Amino acid sequence: MAGLVPAIHALRSFGMAGGCVYILTNRPNGVLYVGVTSDLVKRVYEHRAGFVDGFTKRYGLKRLVYFERFDDIRTAIQREHTIKHWPREWKVRKIEADNPDWDDLYPVIAR
Repeated sequence: MAGLVPAIHALRSFGMAGGCVYILTNRPNGVLYVGVTSDLVKRVYEHRAGFVDGFTKRYGLKRLVYFERFDDIRTAIQREHTIKHWPREWKVRKIEADNPDWDDLYPVIAR
């Protein structure tokens, strides 16, 4: 496998790492952001600390209200694309089914 970046080679040898799809908001029924990451705690921390420029920083999206874990990052990426194309109503329904009070889940995952 000449020419491969070592990190890519390692992933191919040992299987792809898992991933998470997550939804951030600024308040209950507020602006929604759907993202994907291989390290949920780190990524949400980056959003909360303002290290991530763009949409989440502009709208103050720091509240983790929903996430799903996957064994394979490729599955997580596909799920993110699917959810991003859902109507807002479906995303809200999904959040409220698992987190009816729109609680911030970051303290739960950051333990």
